[in-house]
Amino acid sequence: MTAVQLTKTKMQQGVWQGIITQNGTDTPQIDVSHQKNSIADVSITHDSAANHWVLSVPIPKEAIADGVQTLIIRDTAADVDIGHITLLAGEVLGDDIRAEIDLLRAELDMLKRAFRRHCLETM
Repeated sequence: MTAVQLTKTKMQQGVWQGIITQNGTDTPQIDVSHQKNSIADVSITHDSAANHWVLSVPIPKEAIADGVQTLIIRDTAADVDIGHITLLAGEVLGDDIRAEIDLLRAELDMLKRAFRRHCLETM
């Protein structure tokens, strides 16, 4: 069994690309899915000069929606996840992130006050 590693290179014009390296010479067996549905038109091409494989994943229009969408990249030969593509979009997301940041700031302020109080009490 070969160890497959995936490294993201870029996402441009709706196509995500990554580099797959592995110990063997066989074509990697890769499946990309969104909400448990396989993505069509995923391509894997060998770059013999660099001795790696180039994975190209066209982002399906179903995956472009408000909130967080995740595409899972799996090595089907080893039956393991080797990566993922996360898409973030929409107004709903902006509100969620702002609320989370506000909560984190409040918690950080509380910890700072408690730490300062602890330092004063132990001196």
